[in-house]
Amino acid sequence: MRRRARIPKPCLARLPVYYRRVLRALEEGKKVISSQELGQAAGVPAAQVRKDLSHIGELGRAGIGYETQMLAATLQEFLGLTNDKEAIIVGAGNLGRALAAYPGFERYGLRIVALFDHNPNKIGTTIAGKKVYPLEKMEELVRQWNVQIGILTVPSSQAQAVADLMVQAGIEVIWNFAPFCLQVPPHVLVENEDLAARLATISYHIARRRALSQLSGVQSSD
Repeated sequence: MRRRARIPKPCLARLPVYYRRVLRALEEGKKVISSQELGQAAGVPAAQVRKDLSHIGELGRAGIGYETQMLAATLQEFLGLTNDKEAIIVGAGNLGRALAAYPGFERYGLRIVALFDHNPNKIGTTIAGKKVYPLEKMEELVRQWNVQIGILTVPSSQAQAVADLMVQAGIEVIWNFAPFCLQVPPHVLVENEDLAARLATISYHIARRRALSQLSGVQSSD
């Protein structure tokens, strides 16, 4: 098994982008993909791609590129995508339902096994083939199914309390969609997905494009 070395966080964030681009290349029937193509997908220079991929081995050939099949398999193994991972979702609202129904997780070895909620109108219903259970059953079922990943999609006012229940149940990784900074023990990994911050970034880029467009219009009219 390939040793998972510690690599810079920005590099780690780009590896799934490379993997997604390699999968598309495979679907297109391409046997080789260049570092330039991978860089375009991630928005970085080709030299950065080569540096990133050097963290996981000597994979490419100078002047030729990367064999797509081999690179896909290497990224799969390094990122742990070949291992099946079970997860639960706490919060059966709009976001929780959308995540439960998202088919793309299967490609990454992630399987949603159940949802949990405190709303009696949602408990007992089924979302994309997954049953919604009451929060009181979470610890029992998480331990029974040996689930390690918890996806948190509750309001920020409930986030810490639910995270505490997850930790108590034995969850080791929390994917947090709530706009709240969770306090957890050192052995628990929290990955924050701040949708509001991403929206703010998108808004900035839209405003910047508009400003540049207006400036260009003024200059061309002079």
